[in-house]
Amino acid sequence: MEGIRKISFSDKIELILAIFYRAGITPSRLKVPVTSEIALVLTILGIAIVLFATERIRVDVISMMVLLSLILTGLLTVEEAFSGFSNPAVITVWGIYIVSEGLFITGVADYLGQRILGISGNNSVRLTVVIMVVVGVMSAFMNNIGATAVLLPAIVAIGRKLKIPASKLLIPLAFGSLLGGVTTLIGTPPNLLVSSALATAGYEPFTLFDYTPMGLIVMVSGITYFAVVGRHLLPNRQVHSAEDLTVDYNLRDYLTELKVLSVSSLIGKTILDTRLGEEYDLTVTGLMRNGHAYPGVLPNAHIQANDILLVKGSITKILEVQDRIGIRIDPHIRLSELDLKSSEASIIEVVISQLADFAGKTLKQVDFRAKYGLTVLAIWHKEEVIVNRLSDVPLQLGDILLVHGPRQRLNYLRKDLAFIVLGLITMEYRRVNKALLSLIIFGGMILLVSTGTLHIATAVVLAAVLMVLVGVLAMNEAYASIEWQSVFLIAGMLPLGIAMAKTGTADFLSKLIIDLVGDLGPWGIMIGLFVLTTIITEFMSNAAAAVLVAPIAISSAVTLGVAPQAFAMGVAIAASNSFLFPIGHQASVLVYGPGGYRFFDYTKVGLPLTLLIWFLLIIFLPILWPL
Repeated sequence: MEGIRKISFSDKIELILAIFYRAGITPSRLKVPVTSEIALVLTILGIAIVLFATERIRVDVISMMVLLSLILTGLLTVEEAFSGFSNPAVITVWGIYIVSEGLFITGVADYLGQRILGISGNNSVRLTVVIMVVVGVMSAFMNNIGATAVLLPAIVAIGRKLKIPASKLLIPLAFGSLLGGVTTLIGTPPNLLVSSALATAGYEPFTLFDYTPMGLIVMVSGITYFAVVGRHLLPNRQVHSAEDLTVDYNLRDYLTELKVLSVSSLIGKTILDTRLGEEYDLTVTGLMRNGHAYPGVLPNAHIQANDILLVKGSITKILEVQDRIGIRIDPHIRLSELDLKSSEASIIEVVISQLADFAGKTLKQVDFRAKYGLTVLAIWHKEEVIVNRLSDVPLQLGDILLVHGPRQRLNYLRKDLAFIVLGLITMEYRRVNKALLSLIIFGGMILLVSTGTLHIATAVVLAAVLMVLVGVLAMNEAYASIEWQSVFLIAGMLPLGIAMAKTGTADFLSKLIIDLVGDLGPWGIMIGLFVLTTIITEFMSNAAAAVLVAPIAISSAVTLGVAPQAFAMGVAIAASNSFLFPIGHQASVLVYGPGGYRFFDYTKVGLPLTLLIWFLLIIFLPILWPL
């Protein structure tokens, strides 16, 4: 008797598909069969999209899961699956991060931003235009979020000085960085990835300035839109005032002075020994003894009778425990920002930047107080001001921390890449003596790429290495400047594009799109691809969106018998068209808190801009890149 053959997973897929076809459950007009390999790729793709949209798992972890799935299902060999890490596009991306950091740390980016922003005067329309032009030009040659982060503090400070709400300026800043990024090959990862997809398919990749004509049309039109229409759609929401930050953060009822009575159980203990934070959720931010103020945390200072403790916490909690621990509160005392400021101490606002390695962790897990010697008074998270149980709040990109402590300690935050200090940028911590070197290296890189002397990946890595060799950056600073999450995301998702081409999934999806809108001709296909890319990029990384749609666009062009460059470039620009939701791009997330925005503020101003860009692509792409 013959043994029973074990049915493989792919056999099961084939069987299920056969049943569906016999039952007539097939795409109504689709002429291409769905193989088991295509079904597997679509399943992996669908699960990845759901995971990206729900944000329950980090995007770089999702990309690694995709990579492993392609290996374990036999869709790709090990070499094919891990080829993303050696892809020139990925190498160029991390190299650009290092070069951008070199321009930032030497003050070149700061200087450029401040000088050009200075020409706007006190005219709000002109200021909006200048902001978008400056950040757009910067984003053409450095990563979008880096350009946004560099200008964010200066723009917040200028807005306060001119009494213009940050909500009127920061969406234009973020959107301007996205518009500027589409003007060059190195301006944004989707441009590089789509160019790489063309090379993989056997076509000539884009050069450094191939994106510039279409990109400038999009950028100039976007800036004009904001100057004429978009600025009226922005909310008029003043979040923080320069006069009294404690009012903005609702802290007047949470800051008070406590006198230590002679019978207090706190006497003889250090601040840490009292466990005021752990047991009563009270934070000691300073101490006064014999008329002399000691700002900040003094963990080794022993409390004495008649000491005055500056404490942040719930008034209800303080009243509840005052008799128990022997303290006295004057209910009429409420401290403002002026009370917190002195020649030795002050308060500042800092934004969690994209380079923070503690995203998702709490203040307790970061050990913020011990590490920085500073006290966090409040956290502005999305639309909420949090003043209680701060040690248990997970920190995220774009959150604002209201921080109190000695001025010397606060100054250290200006040098920490994890934070963006809101206020005018000071040049004292920049290596201005290396500014000329960084400019020469950057200019040389652009020259080598634009003339075709070196491959873009080679030129970018050369520039990054030179930044370290001449002392612009230390090697640890170069590593810290790389947004590794994005690198792993791109490297993990690129193999999915290989699998889509290898298994015929790209052909399948392109034929499906042609089947649905093919009657409208190549322009109709282009519109379908633009819409598809724009929708996808709102729920996942724009780099991942470009990787997924680029093979479909190229395959669709080949099927139609037209040149694929127009379709490919359209996909790249649409992938950076992340204007509908704040989660669409990290630059938008970064300004969410400082601008005091709400979720659909982005949709209100971003939807007309998205429709405008679709119209521009439909009209001008076939002219610049004939089909």
